Amino acid sequence: MSGPEYFKRTAVTRLAVDSTDHEHLLAMVREWKRGCQIAVNTAWGNCHTRSEVQKLAYDVLRERTDLGSQHAVLATHRAAEAIKGVLDRNDGTTENAEKPTFTSPTVVYDTRTMTLFDDKAVSLTTTEERVHCDLIFPDGSYQTQYLNDDRWKPAKSNLRYRDGQFDLHLGFRAERPEIAASDEVESSESDATVLGVALGVENVAVTSTARFFSGEELHHRHREFSELRTDLHETDTRSALRTLRQAGDRNDNFARDTLHTVAGGIVEEAETHGCSVIAFGELEAVGELLPEADEFHAWALERLFDFVAYRAEERGIRVAQVNPEYTSQRCTSCGFTHPQNRDVERTHFECLKCGNEANDHYNAAKNVGFRCIRRGPLSSRGVGAEYCALGSGRVTPDGDFVPNEELVEVQKP
Repeated sequence: MSGPEYFKRTAVTRLAVDSTDHEHLLAMVREWKRGCQIAVNTAWGNCHTRSEVQKLAYDVLRERTDLGSQHAVLATHRAAEAIKGVLDRNDGTTENAEKPTFTSPTVVYDTRTMTLFDDKAVSLTTTEERVHCDLIFPDGSYQTQYLNDDRWKPAKSNLRYRDGQFDLHLGFRAERPEIAASDEVESSESDATVLGVALGVENVAVTSTARFFSGEELHHRHREFSELRTDLHETDTRSALRTLRQAGDRNDNFARDTLHTVAGGIVEEAETHGCSVIAFGELEAVGELLPEADEFHAWALERLFDFVAYRAEERGIRVAQVNPEYTSQRCTSCGFTHPQNRDVERTHFECLKCGNEANDHYNAAKNVGFRCIRRGPLSSRGVGAEYCALGSGRVTPDGDFVPNEELVEVQKP
């Protein structure tokens, strides 16, 4: 299985809280922040993994705070995440870095400290007794699908206090269906269609239907942040480090928003062309074939794949990974494969044998789709594919083409 084992969702609900429970929850917020800060202070400069911070700080929290045993564990984990974030932004060291401070009125809950009931109510652990609150959201709203569907199980959640009100950001997770390797499958539906997707840096994704998703702004922002990080490290003041942390958060948020938009566009393209399968190159191999990619780009491509996977699963579209080797060098018309078919600087493909020309990323996307078809995707659920989706219609690897105007009705199998 590629990527996380679960799809994750968040359902935001308001809590109906009486005056007594309000005070209990508010006290819990204050003690949680204090506990997280004590854990950071204890572990800072010593360790940063969850297990290490928990081992070092757990007893300290139990002695110095009113947090229960499980919330003491969760606080050490939250501290470890905060320290790890500093290390990631500071080239792996806490030297001259600003220690995290906890000011946000937020408490982490998990299934040991929170119980969700079928009657739209929840029980939450506090520093005193548990509180029992009703969840406030309209019938038929998006939250209902997660509460009423047994596939979605409660997961780590966040209680947030703002403007005198408590909101619970309920976490849910559902098992991700297995993403089959490309050589596991035999095709069972002769008219099923696959959307091929080539991943890269200049274009973060290109589909076999010739839809291009530019990575230029993503790459530009990342480069600017890297330069800023170098400058601020040289400045080495508390103000500079605070600015660096804020810039890092903005950069991460922009990247995630961009990748969510691209993922939505890819799934939209698959739906428009009646595709049952979306095929990507295997992520590890893709990274090795992109010399211009760094750790950030590897992270971005993994997140993009995850975002596409959970959107596609909701719409009954499967996701497959194939070996991407030579997909940018192989001619989709005659099959001739040669490194000189591709002009990387011009992002141009021209077959030395038959003269076929195309954008090299587009050529690669079609080859990803064809490779998925030849290997036979996703036999575990009986979904095969014979056609690769193009902007003008659909085509088999052997060149049998059906134009869009002849497809009276594009229907997803």
